[in-house]
Amino acid sequence: MRMILAAALLLAPQCAFAAGSDDTEPPTPTETTVECAKGEVWDEATKACIKAESSLLNDDQRFGAVRELAYAGRPDEALQVLSTMTEGETARVLTYQGFLLRQTGRVEEGIAAYERAIAMDSNNILARSYYGQLLVQMDEKEAAQLQLAAIRMVGGGGTWAERSLADAIATGVTYTY
Repeated sequence: MRMILAAALLLAPQCAFAAGSDDTEPPTPTETTVECAKGEVWDEATKACIKAESSLLNDDQRFGAVRELAYAGRPDEALQVLSTMTEGETARVLTYQGFLLRQTGRVEEGIAAYERAIAMDSNNILARSYYGQLLVQMDEKEAAQLQLAAIRMVGGGGTWAERSLADAIATGVTYTY
């Protein structure tokens, strides 16, 4: 059943933006998307593009690059940077991984990443929002409503995660930043 829904999702038109946090604004382009080669991230301290796995970068800098690359429509590159994260397979990493896998058409893998992120942290409202938006795209609005209810139950009312999922359920348009 999931495979059929995943195939239907891939064929359906959708609005694509970029992966993110509870930020309501698209990321500002930096040298990461303007100048750096694939697999590199702009390092403000050295004023240079450096390999994403460099110890000069911290995970928050990598996450910023992941979000920027995703918004720029470069999810494969964002996945490459995400794979250099040093914190391991955390709920935060899995949330981004789920989103990026979904954007690259690997919907089943994206679903698995969202489910692992939520299993690790049931209060992960961003994972629930992105998962719910995927369910909307798959025309599974009742299941998406369950994710929205869970977001609200853990105090996520009024957040970007809650608003974006509620909007997606109402309009069918999903958000990615």
